[in-house]
Amino acid sequence: MTALTNLTLTEARAGLANGDFTSCELTEQYLAAMTAGRDLNCFIVETADIALKMAAQADQRIRAGTATAVTGIPIAVKDLFCTKDVHSCAASHILNGFKPKYESTVTANLWRDGAVMLGKTNMDEFAMGSSNETSYYGPVKNPWRATGTDGVLETKDYVPGGSSGGSVAAVAADMAVAALGTDTGGSIRQPAAFTGLVGLKPTYGRCSRWGMIAFASSLDQAGPITRTVGDAALMLASMAGYDRKDSTAVDRPVPDYGPALTGDICGLKVGIPREYRVDDMPEEIEKLWQQGIDWMTAAGAEIVDISLPHTKYALPTYYIVAPAEASSNLARYDGVKYGLRVDGDSLDGMYKNTRAAGFGDEVKRRILIGTYVLSAGYYDAYYLKAQKIRTLIARDFARAYNQVDVILTPTAPSAAFALGEKADDPLAMYLNDVFTVPASLAGLPAISVPAGLSRARMPLGLQLIGRAFDEETMLRAAQVLEQAANFEAKPEIWWRER
Repeated sequence: MTALTNLTLTEARAGLANGDFTSCELTEQYLAAMTAGRDLNCFIVETADIALKMAAQADQRIRAGTATAVTGIPIAVKDLFCTKDVHSCAASHILNGFKPKYESTVTANLWRDGAVMLGKTNMDEFAMGSSNETSYYGPVKNPWRATGTDGVLETKDYVPGGSSGGSVAAVAADMAVAALGTDTGGSIRQPAAFTGLVGLKPTYGRCSRWGMIAFASSLDQAGPITRTVGDAALMLASMAGYDRKDSTAVDRPVPDYGPALTGDICGLKVGIPREYRVDDMPEEIEKLWQQGIDWMTAAGAEIVDISLPHTKYALPTYYIVAPAEASSNLARYDGVKYGLRVDGDSLDGMYKNTRAAGFGDEVKRRILIGTYVLSAGYYDAYYLKAQKIRTLIARDFARAYNQVDVILTPTAPSAAFALGEKADDPLAMYLNDVFTVPASLAGLPAISVPAGLSRARMPLGLQLIGRAFDEETMLRAAQVLEQAANFEAKPEIWWRER
């Protein structure tokens, strides 16, 4: 059989429907690609036996004519999702050996529709990071490498972004048709931009959080990582839905996103927030943003300058709210019921030893920050004030959407950087989320679309932010942006040659 490579979900779906190949054949090729690409460290757990069993069941559904849009499609699952009887540890040593007896709602929805699980992808520990360097299982390598001024591919490794680094690297390296990620402050969108993919964060409440290992409960949201906007729409339709088990899930119907992708944005009002034009923005990011504006104008959209005045407070607000919620959520990991246990000379000693050995440096840093801002004497000065500013940020967006339909910004302030380049500078690392955090704080849907290459021929992305629960309009605009950009670049395959 001809090698099945670089397939979009839509192409794989058509091939399965036409009988060009079976899900078992498709799955076997992706499992082989995973084996050949282990140097990238994309997967924590590979589930070959489960994948082949699911693929055989999918083939039966396809033959019976009961297939859905994702039936038989091999996907990768971020290790933040609990998968029944499969090791699920959020890339942390403290959950070593944990195999849940339940399935997250989002993955259950995909398995209900016949998708195939290839394995659990590597990530920043507990989703805390922007480079996938905080994982207990080691860093993920970006399949993309920079090209030097001499036109020769560099030999040094680059980060894939984070925290969904394993998921994006798996799709970019053609080890999965699509992948699941989670986005708390940009953890789907930023890594998608770093790897030339589409990354979609739905409206907060659109996808159930039940069975997702919690980082910051008021921010975490599941979303798809795909090659195209159309693929993202298909994945989201399967993933989303109301769930009684999640008190933050919103009870409203999931639209059929396909008809929204009309390719027509004539008259659509696109907002350009002046506050996102930061003083030290790299020239190539500024040029890409302007190119995006020109593409939208050429497609018939109306460009509107808008103001989001509290944007400058978004990053410090996020790094108060998210660590505060993390310190509360991670208090449950103490070595008593599951995961790692390091004995001590007392119960308190066991707690201390387990948490000291089980958590990595970045997780400890955020727990300490969160505990500090929630402590007596500092709660009002930090946490309560941050919550008030979060409300003001949401109001800024609400006022903006009285004027516009979507908002266009860069996704990240740079292309991917080298492994280790920012690992010792937490503040520099946190600045990677400067363009993605505001939408997360406001609970809005946002999507990153690959739009160009840097001077070193590394991917760059543009972000669209939509109204709450108006993913249709955002997806329609994103597809037009995608078609205008016509991003067809692929990473050179170096990881199979070692």
